[in-house]
Amino acid sequence: MFNGRDPRIDFFRGLALIFIFWDHIPHNPLGQITLRNIGFSDAAEVFVFLAGYAAVLAYGKVLQRDGYLIACVKILRRTWVLYVVHIFLLAMLMGIVFYANSHVQTRDLVEEMGLTHFITNPQQALTDELLLRFKPNLMDPLPLYIALLAGLAIALPLLLRHTWAVVGVSMAVYLMAPKLGWNLANFSDGVWYFNPVTWQFLFVLGGAAAIHGQRPRAPQTRPLLRQPLFLAAAVYSLLAGLITVSWRWPEIHDALMPAAISELLYPISKTDLSPPRLLHFLALAYVTAKLLPDSRWTQNWLAGQTCRMGRYSLEVFCLGVLLAPLADMVNALADEHWSMQVLTALVGVGLMALLAAWLDLNKRLGRPVQMTAA
Repeated sequence: MFNGRDPRIDFFRGLALIFIFWDHIPHNPLGQITLRNIGFSDAAEVFVFLAGYAAVLAYGKVLQRDGYLIACVKILRRTWVLYVVHIFLLAMLMGIVFYANSHVQTRDLVEEMGLTHFITNPQQALTDELLLRFKPNLMDPLPLYIALLAGLAIALPLLLRHTWAVVGVSMAVYLMAPKLGWNLANFSDGVWYFNPVTWQFLFVLGGAAAIHGQRPRAPQTRPLLRQPLFLAAAVYSLLAGLITVSWRWPEIHDALMPAAISELLYPISKTDLSPPRLLHFLALAYVTAKLLPDSRWTQNWLAGQTCRMGRYSLEVFCLGVLLAPLADMVNALADEHWSMQVLTALVGVGLMALLAAWLDLNKRLGRPVQMTAA
């Protein structure tokens, strides 16, 4: 049922990693061209949806070939790797932030990064770190992925056999969670910034999309402009983009936005993945899939580099988390000059691409050489 990997998935995972890195650098000019500036959703939705897609594609194949027990063990083993990576990444991030803070005199980077809890109460902070309750800025996506992947060990066989039933249950939990206050606890009586009880719905939708994409279906012959769902998704994406752009001018936004629509639309919560955010991402994903139905466009050099970053998403994400505060430090020392901000953003992406290239080369060198007869 499950075939090889789709380079389009790798490309958009890599692009999401670039956008996440740029969004994590304060006052970065290139952060003005990321997804969050043209709609209600941002790169986080892309990352979680494609994580669900890739996970079901990979572990679904293992389940069908080796059975549920082997698939479950591999999922839990990967979850453990992510947990260990999270602990070490947080330790490295704190070291980098403390170093950067000692060189930047105009700002308190420790407070900005949410590391004050570690300074004031280090013993409790270490305990909270092990329990995934202490997550400074930039660290929220990884614990979310850990929680979602751990849940996949239970949901995978049900998702493969009863896809739409699982999607229905997941949607019901998604809708009830904000009303009932379901979320995981954070330190100091807080909650997770990415609520896994709501974001699981997007992860499940990604898995369902992977299953649906592997099933044979009749080709669509009608032009895109005569497909109602495509038109509705395109119109919603366009309207969301216009509203998002209007946020830059609050007076114009307040004057043009009808009060009834404002009451339905706001607040748009990222923590609980509000329906406007979810619908915007799904609409944008649907329009993109329709406009790019094959992977031939990923064959050029630049797209290939982005695809390679997507194939090593964990390592590239971790490097981006560590590079963001260093870029912020360099920008602050340069008085936030726009040329330095652009340079650090581009150099960071270049280093992320180099890491992916090195990992790819290392993987190829590790393969056994097949000897051919003379």
